[in-house]
Amino acid sequence: MITPLEVFGLSPFGQRSREALRALRGDPWTPKTRFGLSSLGILKPRLSLPLWLGLPARGRLVPIYNLFNHLRPPPEDGWSVRKTRVRDFRGGNLSYDSHNGTDFAVAPGTVVVAAAPGRVLRVSSEFDRGGLKVFVDHGGGLVTTSNHLSRALVSVGERVTRGQPIALSGMSGIDGVLMFPWSTPHVHFNVWLGGEYVDPFAHDGEPSLFRTASPTPHDGHAIDETVEPTAWDLAAVDTAIATCRVPAVQAELRAIEHWGQRAMSTCTSGSTTRRASRRGPPLMEGPCPRQPRLDLPFRAQDFDGVWFPDEAR
Repeated sequence: MITPLEVFGLSPFGQRSREALRALRGDPWTPKTRFGLSSLGILKPRLSLPLWLGLPARGRLVPIYNLFNHLRPPPEDGWSVRKTRVRDFRGGNLSYDSHNGTDFAVAPGTVVVAAAPGRVLRVSSEFDRGGLKVFVDHGGGLVTTSNHLSRALVSVGERVTRGQPIALSGMSGIDGVLMFPWSTPHVHFNVWLGGEYVDPFAHDGEPSLFRTASPTPHDGHAIDETVEPTAWDLAAVDTAIATCRVPAVQAELRAIEHWGQRAMSTCTSGSTTRRASRRGPPLMEGPCPRQPRLDLPFRAQDFDGVWFPDEAR
């Protein structure tokens, strides 16, 4: 049983309060979060209220709450939850300005699984940046992250198989607290390829990163899959860290012993907004081609596939 503290990621309270203020007011290196009347378009009570009550919103289908925005502003402009320049992979507007992932709307406590085999690269919690997160390196420059979790079920360095439970969902982070109960509880699913945020859905002729045209869960049958960890360019990682304008963050990054963990921490938004420049060589070695490798990050016993609420109108 998960607790409200876990669902919203409120502990330790003092640290969470400081992180919340940074999101709302900004700091010398981080612009404040940008809101507006258009932000109200994100709220979907028809989805949120059943899910907060633990009820399925669409039977055995997972509603897509928001999609990857292909017109995102640069991160140095600050995180924007407004809907001003938005285009999802279908040419629609199921997203908001700074959205860099896919939101799967599920009730808190839903089991989240590995979308592909790999190794747990990082487990972190930042109240202003997605709450509790689990990062999995699937090799070949492909990394996925499940955000807004309530509880991690794996630890850093652990090997995971396709469909293995890695966490329980929640709504941790400032989003869930400020807009409860109108903000829909969801798993914000990030995909990195070559060290950059990418849309896992097929777009502009590119292949999908999902193994099926519409993502479905792994069926549970054992698959013999060997994963070689992503090869990081150590010199490029060092160069990126050296551009960090905050000495404490720079020291924190350099203190991470495992290169993969250090590189992934350097890729995330919390450090990129603090770097003097995001431009530089890729942090990963070799080509990172788009290939269909991912499944829906939930169990087949819970869901069959996904549903786009805006297409039901």
